[in-house]
Amino acid sequence: MPRPPRRRWAGALAAVVTASVLSLTGLAGQAQAADVNNAKNGGYESGLSNWTCTAGSGTTVSSPVHGGSAALKGTPAGQDNAQCTQAVAVKPNSTYTLSAWLQGGYAYLGVTGTGTTDVSTWTPDSASWKQLSTTFTTGASTTSVTVYTHGWYGQAPYYADDLSVFGPDGGGGGDPAPTIPAAPTGLTVSSTTSSSVSLSWNTVSGATGYNVYQAGTKVQSTTGTSATVSSLAASTSYSFQVTATNAAGESAKSTAVTGTTTASSGGGGGSLPKHAVTGYWQNFNNGATVQKISAVQSQYDIIAVAFADATTTPGAVTFNLDSAGLGGYTVDQFKADIKAKQAAGKKVVISIGGQNGTVSISDSTSATNFANSVYSLMQTYGFDGVDIDLENGLNATYMTQALRSLSAKAGSSLIITMAPQTIDMQSTSNTYFQTALNIKDILTVVNMQYYNSGSMLGCDGKVYSQGSVDFLTALACIQLQGGLAPSQVGLGLPASTSGAGSGYVSPTVVNNALDCLAKGTNCGSFKPSMTYPDLRGAMTWSTNWDASAGNAWSNSVGAHVHALG
Repeated sequence: MPRPPRRRWAGALAAVVTASVLSLTGLAGQAQAADVNNAKNGGYESGLSNWTCTAGSGTTVSSPVHGGSAALKGTPAGQDNAQCTQAVAVKPNSTYTLSAWLQGGYAYLGVTGTGTTDVSTWTPDSASWKQLSTTFTTGASTTSVTVYTHGWYGQAPYYADDLSVFGPDGGGGGDPAPTIPAAPTGLTVSSTTSSSVSLSWNTVSGATGYNVYQAGTKVQSTTGTSATVSSLAASTSYSFQVTATNAAGESAKSTAVTGTTTASSGGGGGSLPKHAVTGYWQNFNNGATVQKISAVQSQYDIIAVAFADATTTPGAVTFNLDSAGLGGYTVDQFKADIKAKQAAGKKVVISIGGQNGTVSISDSTSATNFANSVYSLMQTYGFDGVDIDLENGLNATYMTQALRSLSAKAGSSLIITMAPQTIDMQSTSNTYFQTALNIKDILTVVNMQYYNSGSMLGCDGKVYSQGSVDFLTALACIQLQGGLAPSQVGLGLPASTSGAGSGYVSPTVVNNALDCLAKGTNCGSFKPSMTYPDLRGAMTWSTNWDASAGNAWSNSVGAHVHALG
C-alpha cells in the first residue's frame, strides 16, 4: 500500500516478463493420433546428446527427475542465462505443440525460426515439477526450428525434463510417442476445512497432467500431484479418485479415498460476514479526504489502519497517530471510534509495512518481538488483529512463527489479513504464498494488490495485463488452486485513479470479476474450471480515496460483495 513517496519494483520485473512472453499463445490441446514427437533425447537419458548449452551451463543429473533416470540442469552465471537448444526437423505449414516439465529457478521454454510467430512461455521459481506448453505454426518453407530452455540472469539453476515437440513427422526422427500412463497410487487426503478437501498422490511416470474426480465426476485438472477441491458442504463425506494423462490418453482411475469436511469454517476472523469488504484507512494526509475512523463508510467490514511504525528493536512495531495531519484527531477519539465500529460489527486491524515499510522479521528473536509488540497495540488501541503488507519481502519461517505466537496470545478471534503484490503470489514457492499456506488455519483473508503491476501469468499459463476482468480472475485462480480456501481470497483494487499509479478499474470490472469467480457469470475470455461461491470479497486502497470520489467504490463494490449470497 502506498506511503508517500510511491516506490514499486514489481512493474519493472513484470516488464521483463512481458517482453519474454508477449507471444505466448496458451496451453495447447493434446496431440492428434497421427502426430509424433519430433524432439530427440527430450528426457536427457542420453546425456546432452542432440542438445547445445551456452558456456557449459548445462549438465544432466539423476535427481530431481520428472520421468526416467535423468533431467537437464541449467545454471545461469554472470551474463549467461543457461540456454540449451536443439534443432528439430518439422514440416512446412504445420502446427506443433511444444511442452516440457520444469522445476527450480525461473525457467523459459520457447522456439525460434518458425517462419511465422516465434513463441515462448515461462514459470517463476517452483519447488515441484510444472509443465509448460505452447503451440507454434511453421511457415511455408520452414523445415527446421530451434527449441530452447533457459533460466534467468542471477537466478537459481533450473531443471528440465520430458521435452517434446508433437506434430506432423518432420522426418528427422525423435523420441518414441508416449503410452497411456498407469493409474496414480498413494492418493490421500492431506487436509480439510469446512468447505474444502486437499488431496495428494504419487507422481506417475510419463504423465503430463492429472484429473481429479468427485463421486465419478471430473471436477479439476492439474499438472501437479496435489489439488484442493472447494465449495463443499460442511460436515460431509466425499469420495475422490485421480487419473493420470498425457498425449496418449487417460489412465484408469485410482483407488478411491474419502474426505470429510469439518464442522467449522476454520481460519481466523471471528464474527465476520461470509462476504467481506476491507478498506485501508490512512493515518496521514496525502491529498485524499482526511477521515476519522468514525467517518469510514459503513460498507467496510474490515478497516486496516495504515500503518504501524518500526522501532529500534528488531521486529517490534509501534503506532503513532498523526494527530496534526488529521486535523487534531486525538488518541482518545481514535480509541472510542474503534470501539464504536466494533459495536457495529466491524473489525479494525493494524497494518504492518506498506510501500516504504521497513519491518524485518528474520529470526526467532525478531519474531517474538513482533508478536509481543502487535499484541500490545491490540490491547492499547483495541485492534482486532493485524494486516501484513510487507512489500519488500518477508521470511516465511519467522513470519509464520510470529503470527502463530500472536495467535496464541490473542485467541481464535484474531483477524489476520495479508496484502501481497501480484509477483508475490505467482507460485506457492514464493515466501508470501508459503506464509499464507503455513497459517491457513488462522488466516482470515489474502487481498492481493491487483495494481501497480505489470503483466502476470494466470493459472492457465497465459499472460494477462492489469486492468481487466481476466487479470483479476486468472490470477485469483492461482491462489484458489494453490491451497487457499475461497473464503481466504479477496480482490484488492484502488478506490480511484488517485489511489494507485496504475491498475485502477471501474467498480463494474471488480463486480464482474467477483461474479465470474463466485457464480461463473460476467467472465472475460478466462473462465475458471469451477465456481467459488465462498469467495471472501474485495479490498481497496483506500477509504480516504474512496471518500474523495464520493464513496463510489464502496457504494458499488461493497453492496455487490454483500449481495453475493
